[in-house]
Parts: sequence; C-alpha cells; structure tokens
Amino acid sequence: MATRQRWLASRGHGRGGFRALAGRKRKAEADRKGHHPRPELAARFPVHVTLRRVAEGPPLRRGDCYAVLRRCFSAGKNRFGFRLVHYSVQGNHIHLICEAEDRTALTRGMQGLTIRIARRVNQRLGRRGKLFAQRYHARILRSPREVRHALVYVLNNRRHHVEGRLSRDWLDPCSSGPWFTGWQRKLRPHVTRSQGDSPVVSAETWLLEHGWRMKLGPLRFGEAPAT
Repeated sequence: MATRQRWLASRGHGRGGFRALAGRKRKAEADRKGHHPRPELAARFPVHVTLRRVAEGPPLRRGDCYAVLRRCFSAGKNRFGFRLVHYSVQGNHIHLICEAEDRTALTRGMQGLTIRIARRVNQRLGRRGKLFAQRYHARILRSPREVRHALVYVLNNRRHHVEGRLSRDWLDPCSSGPWFTGWQRKLRPHVTRSQGDSPVVSAETWLLEHGWRMKLGPLRFGEAPAT
C-alpha cells in the first residue's frame, strides 16, 4: 500500500508530489550574488551606488523613462537620513553618489528610491515585473582621491560608453552635471536654469563637498573616466 501511495504521489497529477516545472523559478546567473551583510557605514563617508536594470527592461535614457526617473530622484533625494547628491543614467544602469547617516539609512533610502522608480516606470510604460536585476552595489568612498575618481566616473560616465564621439564641452543631460559646482569651467547660468529644479541635494560630508577639491582640483568637462 505504501509503495502504491508513493507511486501516486509522483505521477504529477492532482495536489502534492512531484510535478514537472513546479516550484520556484531558478535565478538567472546575473542575479546569483548572494545576500552578504553590507559593511558598516560612517556618516562622514559618501557612497557610490550602482543599480542595474533587468535584461528585458526599457532603455533608461529614453525620454519618457528619464523624465520619470528624474521626478523619482526629486521625490526621494532626502529621506530617512539618506541624501542623493549626484547621479547619471545610462541605458541599462544608474550610477548614484549618496550620503547616509549609517548603513540602515542607506538601505532604507535606496529601497524607497528603487521601489518608487520601478512602480512609476512600470505605470508609465504599462509594464509589469522587476525593473532592477539584483541588489544595488555600494562602494564606500574613504579618501579624496576615491571621491574624485567616483565623481568623474559618474558625471562623465557617458564618455566611458561612447569614447571619442563627444566634444570636450559636452555635458550629459541625463546626469546631475548641470547642478554640479565642481567643474573647472563655470557653467553659464542659463544652463542650470533651463533644467528646472534640482533633483539632487548639496553634499554635507567634508570629503564630497571640500576634500576632493582641495587635494586634487576641479573636474574637466571632457575628462574621461578610467576603466
């Protein structure tokens, strides 16, 4: 009798037992990053955060997508002890430079921002499902040199993807570059005014506001980020 019951349970009919393709779907290889605890974060250190879009997601630099993203940045730029100071949006990923009171504040701020972005983009485009492929990647910036490298990488990231095809004076419109005050050449006032209200906040950490400038000098418009 027990043998017959085991055989019935494995046929794939009715409730229970083995069924082909049943159970939780396997994760894509890119999503298998593991949930290791994030390092502790001191309030004096800024953080470089990277968010990657799912492979089948929309181009994030596209006009309708970027308009939604910018509104989300404005709404979530200063919440839960989290501050969004700089950003750039690429086709399939987003770079942010943030400040946070501690690790918990960074986590809460990023969770709120990513949920807001996913909901608004899906609503705008009439799509469903995940927008970001995995947990965000965060790198703590502990020195003036690290901060300056991160600023070049984030604000001029488009040059990293289309090297040699942009003029030296080009400024990425899908970044916080128009509100950045650390350029070697000052922006004309109308450039910033034409962009409207700022979607980012001013830096409060010494490293991100003063330290990198004092040690290493301002950024150039045409300065390409290192690989």
